[in-house]
Amino acid sequence: MIEQQSIENKNTNNSDILTTSLYNLRQSAGRLELDDHIIARIAEPKEKIEITIDPILSNGETAHVKAFVVRHNDVLGPAKGGIRMTNSVTMDDIVGLSMEMTWKTSLIGVPFGGGKSGIRCDPASLSPEAREIIIRSFTRGIRRHIGPEIYIPAPDMGTNEEDMGHVRDCIAYSNGTSITKGCFVTGKPVILGGIVGRREATGKGVIFTTLAACEKIGIDITKARIAVQGFGNVGMIAAAWAAKSGASVIAVSDITGGIINEQGLDIDALREHVKETSGVRGFQDATETTNNAVLDAPCDILIPAATQSQITKTNADKIKAKIIAEGANSPITPDADELLNRRGIFIIPDILCNAGGVFVSFLEYTQETQREQMTYEQVEQRLRDRMVEKFDEVYNYSLEKHITMRQAAMDIAVGKVVEGIYSRGLLP
Repeated sequence: MIEQQSIENKNTNNSDILTTSLYNLRQSAGRLELDDHIIARIAEPKEKIEITIDPILSNGETAHVKAFVVRHNDVLGPAKGGIRMTNSVTMDDIVGLSMEMTWKTSLIGVPFGGGKSGIRCDPASLSPEAREIIIRSFTRGIRRHIGPEIYIPAPDMGTNEEDMGHVRDCIAYSNGTSITKGCFVTGKPVILGGIVGRREATGKGVIFTTLAACEKIGIDITKARIAVQGFGNVGMIAAAWAAKSGASVIAVSDITGGIINEQGLDIDALREHVKETSGVRGFQDATETTNNAVLDAPCDILIPAATQSQITKTNADKIKAKIIAEGANSPITPDADELLNRRGIFIIPDILCNAGGVFVSFLEYTQETQREQMTYEQVEQRLRDRMVEKFDEVYNYSLEKHITMRQAAMDIAVGKVVEGIYSRGLLP
């Protein structure tokens, strides 16, 4: 079939997220012996939309902004996925990320499908007023494609909970209501119906699965050295919770560069430094290094939490870590993944490792539907239990089938989606 052929012909040396997503799907489809017509259904998004918004900013200038919305699959529930705002985001990025969300929601066991949206502009260049104008204009532009049973966005790279508050308010205002009927967006401020602990959920989930991996392969976390690439929301929380668990965080990087101290960094002090200076550079008691040098720091655990395709075949042989916990989406290219597996490095795949955010988004979704409020302790306990439960499921499946953790995670996730397709029926 043409659709299957398009997957086969993707060049796995490319470093884009869609290539990686299609490669992983092709491998899983082969192991699961899926029929061509099923592969065709899940290889392409159900819906993808490109819009243009032209809001007038507070300085009188008109912004010309491209935006994208993709619903990859909604067999198991409405599409779920964040709003990414960068000046380089593409439709292919959003398609790939939406596919990743389909597998992530399936694997972590929440009744959602995969979706994603993107706004092509640089958030760092925007004033708070301009940012709000663009977010509200984007919301009005995609209003037909968003809803509790259609697509539920959340924060992603370049967006935050304040932006989600603006999305919610824009929809409620347009409807002439004080609140939305149902959960149209997650990751909102708590005062607007958000859930406590959502901001920390992805980073915590990374550490909960890392602790589970350490237990399985015999690493004492209190003696472990950790390097974190990316000190945004995910990396910062992961680093803080790693230190809280007794580990020594020896290297950290962000867009300003990298720092290293083999005796261990004071993460609380580093967070304050970043708050004051907007970057890790210049932090006391640390040696400055490059962003890429953090990847091959002398550590036991590496957490790539920046962006996709950071570990490639050109630097995979320099990785010294025994465990790689994928805090970012698709931080390892397929060819690098193969090299790392040959070296026996234990990789916690992204669709498991960073699924804590979407799990707590599900808790927010149900909480808003029921007009309840969960406590911080309840959220954290449910998150910990779910992450460990799913880690064990993937780990045991990998041992049973003699495959890698990524292969096991993909096979479980894809298998559930395929089961959903047959359960619903093949006819429209």
